[in-house]
Amino acid sequence: MVSVATKSAQQVTPKRSFREQMHIAREDAIVSAVNRLLAEKGFDAMTVDEVAAEVGIAKASLYKHFPSKEDLAAAAMVRVMERARAFLDSLERPAGEVPPMAQLRAVARWTMEVQLAGEMPSLPSENSSLRAALTTNKAYVDGLMDVSDRMGAWITAAQADGSLNPSLPPIAVLYTLYARACDPVLGFLKSTGLYNTEQIIDMVLSTCFDGLRAR
Repeated sequence: MVSVATKSAQQVTPKRSFREQMHIAREDAIVSAVNRLLAEKGFDAMTVDEVAAEVGIAKASLYKHFPSKEDLAAAAMVRVMERARAFLDSLERPAGEVPPMAQLRAVARWTMEVQLAGEMPSLPSENSSLRAALTTNKAYVDGLMDVSDRMGAWITAAQADGSLNPSLPPIAVLYTLYARACDPVLGFLKSTGLYNTEQIIDMVLSTCFDGLRAR
């Protein structure tokens, strides 16, 4: 049975006009195109002209949605951050049933799957204009803080239960896991044609979590 409050909320929720729906759909197409181009070419090589051509709109129309190349890249990163938060949510339900070390391995696996699928934006480590766009983008910063806080809690919990080296600073572990999202080893192994996606991920996961020392 639908409660009175629910009915009331449904009644006051404004229905988007056709124009608003088209605006949202176009922005979604733009961000998807940016994400693909960033994954394929990187921020420096990607051009606004390429994004407009990929979507099939004029550059002037694209600028009505995103006023700069930096804003385009920031939107793509917000999209990835939203996907990451949704994946972390799935690891936390039901609560307490997934050990922290298993959660960390699952996150690393997910980031590598996204990269090998060509869906992980490739951004420069140092770029003042892009860094400024990202650090002033509330949706991105909030997402990054949320992901970092949750992963940081899993790292300290894994160290507490002995499944992760307690002598390592948690922030070093966190950045090591973040680096898997842009690990060039994945692309090198894929280019050899010797291994499938699952084999590549398993190998890189092993080097990340188990090290290179013979067991």
